Amino acid sequence: MTGATTEPGDPFGTARLREATLRAWQDSPTRLTEDTNVERDLRVGAYRDRLFVELAQNAADAAMAGGTPGRVRVSLVDSELRFANTGAPLDARGVASLASLRASGKTGGTVGRFGVGFAAVRTVSDEPCVVSVSGGVVFSAERTRHAAGIDGDVPVLRLPWPVPADVPPGFDTEVRLPLRDGVDGRALLDELAGNVADLLLALPWLAEVDVDGRVWTREADGDVVGIRGPDRETRWLTHRGDVVWAVPVGADGTPRPLEEDVLHAPTPTDDGLSLPARLLASLPVEPSRRRALPGPELTKALEAAAKEYVELVRLLPPEHRFALVPTPGFPKSTVDAKLRDEVLSVLSSEPWLSTQDGAEVSGRQARVLDVDVPGLPALLADLVPGLLAGSVPAQALKAVAVQVISIEEVLETLTGITRDPSWWREVYAVLAIAVESHALAGERLDGLPVPLSDGRTLPGARGSLLVEGSAELLDLLSDVDIPGLRLVHPAASHPLLERLGAKHADARELLNADQLRDAVERSVEDVRSGLDGTTLAGAVLRLIADCGDDAPRWVRALALPGTDAWRRADELVLPASPLLDIFDEEVFEEDGALDVLDEDFAEDWPAGTLKAAGVLDSFALVVDDEPHEPDHDLPDEETWWDSLPEPPSTLVAIRDLDLVADDAWPAALRLLAAQPETWHALRAPHGHAAWWIAQYAVLGGAAPNEWRLSDAELAGLFDEVPDVGLSEDLLKVAGVRTDLSLSTVDEAQDVLARLADPDRTISPGLAARAYDAVVESGFEPGDPGGVRTADGSVADGALVLDVPWVAGALEPNRFVAAPADPDRLSYLLDLPLAGEEPAEVTSEGEYAPWAGLPALKLVADQLGIRLPEGGVLVHDPLTVRIKGAEHDVQWWSDDRLHAADTSEGLARAFAWAAGRWPDRHLITALLDDPSPRTLLA
Repeated sequence: MTGATTEPGDPFGTARLREATLRAWQDSPTRLTEDTNVERDLRVGAYRDRLFVELAQNAADAAMAGGTPGRVRVSLVDSELRFANTGAPLDARGVASLASLRASGKTGGTVGRFGVGFAAVRTVSDEPCVVSVSGGVVFSAERTRHAAGIDGDVPVLRLPWPVPADVPPGFDTEVRLPLRDGVDGRALLDELAGNVADLLLALPWLAEVDVDGRVWTREADGDVVGIRGPDRETRWLTHRGDVVWAVPVGADGTPRPLEEDVLHAPTPTDDGLSLPARLLASLPVEPSRRRALPGPELTKALEAAAKEYVELVRLLPPEHRFALVPTPGFPKSTVDAKLRDEVLSVLSSEPWLSTQDGAEVSGRQARVLDVDVPGLPALLADLVPGLLAGSVPAQALKAVAVQVISIEEVLETLTGITRDPSWWREVYAVLAIAVESHALAGERLDGLPVPLSDGRTLPGARGSLLVEGSAELLDLLSDVDIPGLRLVHPAASHPLLERLGAKHADARELLNADQLRDAVERSVEDVRSGLDGTTLAGAVLRLIADCGDDAPRWVRALALPGTDAWRRADELVLPASPLLDIFDEEVFEEDGALDVLDEDFAEDWPAGTLKAAGVLDSFALVVDDEPHEPDHDLPDEETWWDSLPEPPSTLVAIRDLDLVADDAWPAALRLLAAQPETWHALRAPHGHAAWWIAQYAVLGGAAPNEWRLSDAELAGLFDEVPDVGLSEDLLKVAGVRTDLSLSTVDEAQDVLARLADPDRTISPGLAARAYDAVVESGFEPGDPGGVRTADGSVADGALVLDVPWVAGALEPNRFVAAPADPDRLSYLLDLPLAGEEPAEVTSEGEYAPWAGLPALKLVADQLGIRLPEGGVLVHDPLTVRIKGAEHDVQWWSDDRLHAADTSEGLARAFAWAAGRWPDRHLITALLDDPSPRTLLA
């Protein structure tokens, strides 16, 4: 070892430092060994990859000491790595610190705690040099070996030598490191370039780093630190208190949580962290500065750091804060496990979660829905304390003790509350999106409250009605209490409710609701019991109006105000109805069949709507598509029903015909004809209306079926209808006769009475047709008291002609002719049959076979008639005794066939025998003149 020397230009007293160190080595040879071993350990162990971290930390300390954010430039000059920086220049204390492996010259405000950090330069250089505007020093392995007088490994950083201060312009200090053989300078520069951004974040007193022309800058804007590099820019949201917490953020402030990191104390250590944010804190670390130093001091420091973590979280917008909740996983170090536990504990107990009402709560105070329904939490803000805004990641719920509430619990909370209907619609709208996206099962909303138009709230949508219609309708319905009819308030109506069981109902569907029908059908009874029928009447009429005045028939039971009292709609007549002049005045008397609708009420509604409700303006119909019995309250309905050949398959009748005044029937018929519906009902085959009018209406003082039209061949039997101002078609429809059709027993009785009326002049043919009509009607009228005989006269008694030969033996005023069914007529008139009257042929006849009568044989040939078997008894003359008197007759039939020896007698007998009775007159003519002209004539 050589002695200490003093060199000129030594501002930092390096000679003294060298002298003291050499003396110590000399006094204690083991000290040299210890220093050599310590530097070797730092060079090859703890500081093997911390060169730039330590140099940057020293530059930051210098900048802080200088009071101005510093700049750093790193360059490679030949094979020398240079690290220039601005800030406080090197001083004697600093040089002493550089030359000490166990002491530091830094004060409490600087980043590092151990001056030994400069030992990192030994990983690349044996001749490190530091020059500053205040002077410079150099360390040299070769010079140290020479000064110590030894060979081999020596502690280079223990002996500094002064060098000239040639600092680059613009900088205050520069570290120069001639690189040891085998050290790649370019690789070192690239390694530094990869760490610059992290260094600028950790060292706030550094503002710019230039690495061989590649520049990084650091700018702070409030809590955001921006680090701009040559190829990208990074931004960090930071909280600075006793520690620094930082998280990367995007340009819009959105956090970009870290997936893994290391503890920065404040420069990087080897302790891995899994927190989403970076921690930079002055924590106790091992001398190597690579790991935190375990112990109570570290525990206390980590707990304090965790309490400040929530401040970083609060700097984020509420919707992004959950990004900083640590995710589950295995800890990356002992420090990571402790720090994660403490951070989660703080987030569970300290307020940081933003609620819907603008407050902040801790994790334990927070509430979140078990399904993510965007928009719903905002609507529940004042109903669910601590309800968070936005969704909460599932992994964060348990970690910070957030309480999860189910949608069913929310529905229980909503039950019974009072809110504006539009608020409910907003709730339905957000829930509908969740249901449609399958985020929420519709079955879970069975208890969703639904506000009704009448002010009630229904616990669940099932059974409610979503009503569409005019504002006036909805307003009217909101005041109507219809048991069982649950109308959703229109301002709350939403398609979701239909999906949950509500039924869509427009005005027509609502008008067909069973509950409304029940209310209408008991409305008169309700009004008479003291209830107000005005709201129900208005609602139903508005429904009818909204349906285009189309309504089911049961609405006719709706209670409406009349002149005297409330009555069914179909028992009221419009104030201007023509029925007021047609119906009998007694109809409108108190307790009469009808009343007049209140005039003021009638003015509030269109006539079409009132008529659709059943209020009468003209005659009304009774319609039954499947009638089963005569129970339609029509006049004489059972009688009409019994008169039909078979029960009607459908019924279309006209009501109130029995209310028409006797002198108003012409006007009534004109009114019936003016309406297509009633005109159609009048003309319905076998219809009740025509049937009843024909018998009970009054035209000219008699029923229509008691008159005939002028061209009807019924003269004498019926009188011509007088002029009542009706067309012939209308008279026909009303039942004025054109023929002898009989539809009731009364009509049959009337015809018999007319035939028995001696004051009437009736032709024999019409009389015969009339008797046939009575027979064919099938009715059984009573005894008319007289009969019309074959000569047109009226007699008290007579025979009913049932066989043709008797007519020749009786006077025409002694028998009644009814060719259709003489047996039936005999029964109806209680008269004997002519064929049953005792008679005797008194003359003698000669038998002649038909083939033995040449003239008849010729006629048969001419007519193509086959001669019958047998023959005839020919008399000259033929006489018969009947009723005590003998009569000459042309032919007769008893057990045998008889004929007078005349053309007429033979012809009639032959026609009867041959079954050609209608040809009897032709046969007579041919017997008299068998020439062809007779046949052709």
